[in-house]
Amino acid sequence: MGYENLYPPERLHAAQRATAEAGLDALLLPPGSDLRYLTGYHAHALERLTCLVLPAAGEPTLVVPTLERPAAEASPAPRTGVRIVDHPDGVDPYPLVVQALDGPVRAVGLGDRMWAEQVLALRAVLPQATQRLAGEVLRSLRLRKSPAEVDALRAAGAAIDAVHARMAEWLRPGRTEAQVAEDISAAIREAGHATADFAIVASGPNGASPHHGTSDRVIGVGEPVVVDIGGTMPSGYCSDSTRCYVIGTPPPDYLDYYRVLHEAQRAAVGAVRPGVSAEAVDSVAREIIADAGYGAAFLHRTGHGIGLDGHEDPYLVAGNELPLEPGMAFSIEPGIYLAGRHGARIEDIVVCTPDGVERLNTVDTELVTL
Repeated sequence: MGYENLYPPERLHAAQRATAEAGLDALLLPPGSDLRYLTGYHAHALERLTCLVLPAAGEPTLVVPTLERPAAEASPAPRTGVRIVDHPDGVDPYPLVVQALDGPVRAVGLGDRMWAEQVLALRAVLPQATQRLAGEVLRSLRLRKSPAEVDALRAAGAAIDAVHARMAEWLRPGRTEAQVAEDISAAIREAGHATADFAIVASGPNGASPHHGTSDRVIGVGEPVVVDIGGTMPSGYCSDSTRCYVIGTPPPDYLDYYRVLHEAQRAAVGAVRPGVSAEAVDSVAREIIADAGYGAAFLHRTGHGIGLDGHEDPYLVAGNELPLEPGMAFSIEPGIYLAGRHGARIEDIVVCTPDGVERLNTVDTELVTL
């Protein structure tokens, strides 16, 4: 299946205009989500240099290792208007970057997650160029998803929902967290994801650690279990969803604060609309949890953006005054964590629409009793 409509040539042109407006002469982008966003090429991060040279004006050039050229040519990149040049093993590739710039440069934007050895090599071949972060240019372009991107995220949401719907097949007393996570990871791929990126299965006291992961702990009857799962679809767009489960009867205090959490998550989703700030949505969830006496147990921001990266802008956190706009996609995931006892988190991916909000995860957010 092709995903060319997700990577239109207009993106490169928009990035070039934004590069010029930012006072940069070019962007230099290694493998990663920025490169994929602009060209559709999902490149391997290797010790061999892969670099998109995107001048503010002129022809974009994709520098690749010779052995990676077939993959680059098979990607959507050539259809975006990118010229591909390659370098064989044993040949210094950095002069190809200089040649692709076709003239002196005063300032370049480097991929935010470019390896240090590449940053230093580019400084050596472009000694007069100030180095800045490409994220200064690309962040604003990637914030607002196109209809095709929202469709891709919607498909990712449906795929991960299908995995949550099967949880009773794997989550049983006497099994370890790791055993359940292994089954979940296989199901994520079966549901249509290209990769299973993570499967958090946090039972009992492990649920009080937001990024616990998994362990050899055996799941017991009556223990709440936090299940946070996600993957990357063949389109490149990501899923991420958290639900809470219990086998049998949970502790009474857990039910008390789960009701608070459920109210907070629903209220935060309902607060999403154009013009509302990212921090205001965070505040809606946080105030409900704090008013119920659990403020100190809400340990993290309310949400993160999602797209080609599992975590990207916008971040729903105090201090982020960014107004929400149609097309912005992000998680709403408040949590309550009681150290040494248990925890809970409810997470949906949503997209801001012209009229308000659309949930891309549609499975029930109530506590699931198995």
